Amino acid sequence: ELPPNGQGATALLMGKILQEFPLGRMHPMGSERAHIEAEAAKLAYLARDRFVADPTVVEVNLDAMMSDAKAKSLAGLIDPNACIPNPRAASEAVHKDTVYLTVVDKQRTAVSLIYSIFEALGSGIASDKYNILFQNRGANFSLAPGHPNELQGGKRPLHTIIPGMLRQNGKLTMSFGVMGGFYQPTGHMRLISNLLDYGMNLQQAIDAPRTFAYDGVLLAETGVPAAVRHGLEERGHKVVTPVLPIGGAQAIWIDHETGVLTGASDPRKDGCAMGY
Repeated sequence: ELPPNGQGATALLMGKILQEFPLGRMHPMGSERAHIEAEAAKLAYLARDRFVADPTVVEVNLDAMMSDAKAKSLAGLIDPNACIPNPRAASEAVHKDTVYLTVVDKQRTAVSLIYSIFEALGSGIASDKYNILFQNRGANFSLAPGHPNELQGGKRPLHTIIPGMLRQNGKLTMSFGVMGGFYQPTGHMRLISNLLDYGMNLQQAIDAPRTFAYDGVLLAETGVPAAVRHGLEERGHKVVTPVLPIGGAQAIWIDHETGVLTGASDPRKDGCAMGY
């Protein structure tokens, strides 16, 4: 995961919290799993807002944020049968205009790359020479005095873009990315859990219905069954169907034993998996 000022540590903390629960014994599309994931996301995102900032300007204490004790204490706040009231409503939007690509060559050199201008038209200012829109990542600054991301000259804001890579036993096994603004850390853990906890293949893991705890509600895609929605509502979640799909993903899995590369692309967005 990318370090601060990116939000990669959020995904890693969320993964540590989820390790405290037997996800593999839960139904992959069930309300129990979706509930635990939503609660872990709320807590990890709150920690992100407290810790993640530009490390060249403010002290970023990742050791405190990422400690095992921190993860266990946060996991201890999760009630399997009831939701935590949203600790703080997020002010950022879930963006749909991000582009991700990944490439793996015959030497197994991998590239994981995300490009985004954040809002649909970025800053609304384009290059006179190249007609390329400039991004408006400054939207992630805070005007709250003393906040780690307080607006300041020469400072980078909290950044959502986190192209990822997965290593197992010291070897790169997957190059991947999940787009969708602040959904990305949740999307990373959802994808990896689908693969490792539930044994889905790469395309299944990407296609599976998504939920996202965001701004005081639990967004649930249309593919989430009615019984699961009901189970989440019984736990106190306000379940809302988003107008647009949640995020989008692409990935390449590297099988070092067979030498086979497997690519998958999310039907929620334009894209494809190609071999060459």
